[in-house]
Amino acid sequence: MSRPVKRSLTLRGHRTSVSLEDEFWKAFREIAAKEDVPVNVLAARIDEARGVEMGLASAIRLYVLRHYRTQG
Repeated sequence: MSRPVKRSLTLRGHRTSVSLEDEFWKAFREIAAKEDVPVNVLAARIDEARGVEMGLASAIRLYVLRHYRTQG
């Protein structure tokens, strides 16, 4: 697995960044494409649903993991 790379996102008009491994970023982009939404929109949804104790990068990783677990 690769080292995390800083990725830029825009959430509801505000720029932010997350550090994700290439594998998670690729999977995240594939999920967004499958759901026919831009990556920034999917990231904003995840951001809204996460708790204050969890960082956005962790929330994205867990989203990706849950997505592929439910694909079974």
